[in-house]
Amino acid sequence: MNAVVLHEYGGPDKLKYESYPDPVAGKGEVLVRVAASSVNPIDYKMRSGEAKARFPLVLPAIIGRDISGIVREVGEGVTGFAPGDRVMALTVKAYAELVVVKATDLAHVPEHLDLIEAAALPLVALTGEQLITRGTKIQSGQTVLVTGAVGGVGRSAVWTAKKAGAIVIAGVRKSQVKDAATLGADTVLPLDDATAMEKLGFVDAVADTVGGETAAKLLGKVKQGGVFASVLGPPSYANMHPTVRIEPVQAVPDSKTLHTMAKDVLAGKLKIPIDRMVSLSEAGKAHAAAEKGGIGKILLLA
Repeated sequence: MNAVVLHEYGGPDKLKYESYPDPVAGKGEVLVRVAASSVNPIDYKMRSGEAKARFPLVLPAIIGRDISGIVREVGEGVTGFAPGDRVMALTVKAYAELVVVKATDLAHVPEHLDLIEAAALPLVALTGEQLITRGTKIQSGQTVLVTGAVGGVGRSAVWTAKKAGAIVIAGVRKSQVKDAATLGADTVLPLDDATAMEKLGFVDAVADTVGGETAAKLLGKVKQGGVFASVLGPPSYANMHPTVRIEPVQAVPDSKTLHTMAKDVLAGKLKIPIDRMVSLSEAGKAHAAAEKGGIGKILLLA
């Protein structure tokens, strides 16, 4: 097969499209012919070496977390999947034409949902959902502020919190307020507006996807006994707020939830914007573009 291989940490140019041995499905595993993967911030942090303390790589390595595709073979003991099935997953080694996935991590792509576009969902949908359900554990009637609300993770968190019956504040930059108005949140808050931040009252929880100074400021807006959940680790000055529970969240595969979120996307209840689709062979260019920022995801077509 062909794959995007990283031989050394560094810039986007370190991603090399080349021939690589085909993976083989073992017991409890499924071999998937990849239709598409997608670029996530963790991908370029792993590529550059920024994330090697948390996610060390054995080089040469294949990175990538999202896949959608067609089942080619099933391993011993696998039930519920057969060759030809349309599937998606949060997995590893995704920048390749073939990927082996644990059957328990694999989800069927809902009928009528575009197979290519399904590749945009696994990491962001599951991270956003788990940021709420495993991180904030927000309850109906409570108030949660979601930072980075127009991003894929933020959108998924806003939708999950609304499904739970929470009062949701979508935290965004001033330039994103118009985009955020379509998210279904109860209120939109420009986090880079000092006056608006000063007027913000106490909240039951913060679901953070941006970190930095914004996270540190919002920590002081959480009620005593409240929760600050983040995908970026504890904010600075966390020890200055001993009455706030800090909950770091790192997404784990959950095929049932992924399938449910995909059905929400199909029904138009949740939207994960897609910026562009490029060939897997252009992963380096895709990384360079993604690192410049933007709202939409970049898909890699295998």
